[in-house]
Amino acid sequence: MDLQEFLDNVNSGQKITARSEGLMFSAMMSQKALEITNQINNSYHTPKEVRELFSKLIGKNVDESFNLYPPFYTDFGKNLTIGKNVFFNSGCTIQDHGGVTIGDSTLIGHNVVLATLNHNMNPEHRGDIIAAPIKIGRNVWIGSNATVLSGVTIGDGAVIAAGAVVTKNVPENTVVAGVPAKIVKSVI
Repeated sequence: MDLQEFLDNVNSGQKITARSEGLMFSAMMSQKALEITNQINNSYHTPKEVRELFSKLIGKNVDESFNLYPPFYTDFGKNLTIGKNVFFNSGCTIQDHGGVTIGDSTLIGHNVVLATLNHNMNPEHRGDIIAAPIKIGRNVWIGSNATVLSGVTIGDGAVIAAGAVVTKNVPENTVVAGVPAKIVKSVI
């Protein structure tokens, strides 16, 4: 299995079966991601050097306006798309096997988790992994310690309150808060 075949499979909604070639490939890619995130996290780098390492991690160039304060964690890296003027504060964790797209001018707070994977609910197949993408629009602000779960789309201009757990799509220009997150007001 190669990267494109793996991405085609997970991006089309196919599950990753326990003890399969896909799971073995995923584990190998995780080791590569750990190597690069270790470089990002364990010594000082200029913002330009961080962008270069992050570009290597995701396999494509990020814009020179991208800014990240380490530490940063991911267990894959290759299914992540970042817009312009995106900022990650320290401690973010992105599980991007299922695909994460982050729109322009989005701000991501301390210790935010973006998780695109679930396990099968059937105990007999609990080791199977089910991926679904997270799509974050433009000008979104995700507050510290928020968690966004697989399959969620966050509309342009939305605000995710600190500590929220987002399990459902968030309409544009709304503020969501709580566990599970619910709409609390409009931005405009």
